[in-house]
Amino acid sequence: MSTRFLELLAREASAVEFEGPIIQARAAGADAAAIEELERAKVEALKVRDLLKRRARREAELSALYDTAGDLAALRDLDAVLEAIVHRARQLLATDVAYMTLHDPERGDTYMRVTDGSISAKFRALRLAMGHGLGGLVAQTAVPYATADYFADARFRHREHIDDAVKEEGLVAILGVPLRLGQRVIGVLMAANRSARPFHQEEVSLLASLAAHAAVAIDNARLLQETRNALEELSQAHRTAREHGEAVERAAMAHDRMTSLVLRGGGIEDVAAVVTDVLGGSLAVLDDLGRAISGDVGELDAGVFEAAQASRALGRTVRRGDLLIASVDVGGEPLCTLILRSDDADERILERAALVCALLLLFRRSVAEAEGRVRGELLDDLIYRPGSPGLADRARRLGMDLGAPHVVVVAKHGGQRERAAFWASSQATLRHGLAAGRGDEVVLLLPGDDPGGLAQRVARELTSSLHSPATAGASCVALPAAGPPPPGSAGRGAQDQSAAGQVAHDVAAAYQDARRCAEALIALGRAGDGASAAELGFVGLLVGDGRDVHGFVGRTLGAVIDYDARRGTALTDTLAAYFGTGGSPSRTAETMHIHVNTVTQRLDRIGKLLGEGWLEPERALEIQLALRLHRLGHTSSPDTMGPDAI
Repeated sequence: MSTRFLELLAREASAVEFEGPIIQARAAGADAAAIEELERAKVEALKVRDLLKRRARREAELSALYDTAGDLAALRDLDAVLEAIVHRARQLLATDVAYMTLHDPERGDTYMRVTDGSISAKFRALRLAMGHGLGGLVAQTAVPYATADYFADARFRHREHIDDAVKEEGLVAILGVPLRLGQRVIGVLMAANRSARPFHQEEVSLLASLAAHAAVAIDNARLLQETRNALEELSQAHRTAREHGEAVERAAMAHDRMTSLVLRGGGIEDVAAVVTDVLGGSLAVLDDLGRAISGDVGELDAGVFEAAQASRALGRTVRRGDLLIASVDVGGEPLCTLILRSDDADERILERAALVCALLLLFRRSVAEAEGRVRGELLDDLIYRPGSPGLADRARRLGMDLGAPHVVVVAKHGGQRERAAFWASSQATLRHGLAAGRGDEVVLLLPGDDPGGLAQRVARELTSSLHSPATAGASCVALPAAGPPPPGSAGRGAQDQSAAGQVAHDVAAAYQDARRCAEALIALGRAGDGASAAELGFVGLLVGDGRDVHGFVGRTLGAVIDYDARRGTALTDTLAAYFGTGGSPSRTAETMHIHVNTVTQRLDRIGKLLGEGWLEPERALEIQLALRLHRLGHTSSPDTMGPDAI
């Protein structure tokens, strides 16, 4: 079937006809591999077709230049030569107007010599001082200039009489090239449009070629010499075409090398090595978040990422300073960006390398998604079917040790579900954990023993990835207690299996705690934050399934309780009386039958033990709750130290 593409190329078929072999193959029931092979063949054939069209267009331009040389050879009158050149310039560049200005040595300015397509008498009589307007700037600098919108371009010295004439003619886009004789500029050849239009480098070169003919005609008026100069220009054009063909062949060879590397199992680093070997310079490959996958080209500013966005929109390489930037997207989402620091390099090779890297990343993403499904299914079983057999073996095959400390993190988000699930799967793979996505939340089981820190990190990084708030709650998975194998078991293997089963049940409980923590954070107006029950203070007692009252009392009031135990003081009772009397030292003294100074001294001691801010409303509420829980669980002893005890 691939020969069909060659036949289509041979008869110069339209781009739509190249879909025919694929449609026929699908109708014939060809398998996916054959269809994919035809798709690749179609893409390559279309590339060849585009190359042939570009060459045909270039040959047409060369042919037109040859025709121009022939016309000039048949002319003997200088005015006829100049008119022929201006007319041909307008035809070849397909512009609305073409004109030529010549230098006036006596007045030191340039004047309009020949026009083609002009309708304004004021414009045809225009004179340009050196450096004024686009034509005056070209005459002064001897450098081609082009503008897509003359009146919005600040590079030129705008003069009222010049702008009035240009406006009367209705010109917007202007291209000018110098008429040079050696080091002298004797005039300017220009082409202009009455609507905005960018001029490409090929058009600049083409107009420059015509300008060379005009300069020779003005200098010598010997048409034979003009023809020789035209032939030299054509030879240069042929060399340029040959160099272009060599560049295309070089790009194809580099593409073959990169493809061969991928087929042998090479990665992005290997592709980058091929690019730098062929093009030189330094290359960096960035992922969809702008993070370096391979290489380094130094610090990148926001302009580089704007150029990457432009590259994706245009489908080609964009240059910014000494950087060449090629970026590829899939479904409107950036996939990878290649940044090459080089003064001169073949953009085609960089573009092909970007496509190869994009394919590698897509393949990696597919593998990661497949592994993510396996990890997600195991996590679902641990949470919802903790009694399922073989959980420990499945975890071991994924590189996990269920007997080690783990943390369950539940992150609630309002972003893209697929992106959140992919992020969670990547994190689980990197950290040898598990991940699953469901609805507006992702669940992770990660190694570690710091639930608060993990929750904050997950909330921060997932928020950054989704560009929308992600709120994470976390809870530790209780480790199974070590002990002898169960009676009647087969020894260590049965003990491991039993421990794995216990861990599975604990994962389910930890999941519920973590989920309640995330919901509590949202209810408290802390969306985008992360915390465990411990960081939530007394709110953690309400959301935590374990209800760690002892731990809460210890964290909140432990320093005061320990001080009483060591010193035999009654600071805890004093604190309870102080809150019970509405924070009045005098009423506290009356309640405890001690002097008010003693109360003040005890409160000072309490403040040192609890730290600054212990009377702030939220902290004071936690302390009062801890006091109530402590008094419910312990018998308060009388003040045996006397009224002055502190």
